[in-house]
Amino acid sequence: QVQLVESGGGLVQAGGSLRLSCAASGRTFSNYAMGWFRQAPGKEREFVAAISWGAGSTYYADSVKGRFTISRDNAKNTVYLQMNSLEAEDTAVYYCATKRGSLYGSYDYWGLGTHVTVSS
Repeated sequence: QVQLVESGGGLVQAGGSLRLSCAASGRTFSNYAMGWFRQAPGKEREFVAAISWGAGSTYYADSVKGRFTISRDNAKNTVYLQMNSLEAEDTAVYYCATKRGSLYGSYDYWGLGTHVTVSS
């Protein structure tokens, strides 16, 4: 049973930074891509960033490019999302997800999310 547990959310002022973590367990994650998604109040869930198994490929939503950085530590089965220059529009529940193979396409396993609130 794959489990993804996010942490690191909280309240931060606009312009500040947060680092989210997602710990994965329940199987070997070799060749599994990892991604971050978010859902703001009253909006649909949207893609934020993704990273390939070997971390050789990353992909970002235009809205976070240059501000957010995704990384992973395969020895710890953990993926990170460093968020800098946060804006009020970044307020959302952030979800970690994983899928076999390519970092593109639909993700199969999801965490329960961690709340990020950016005050302006």
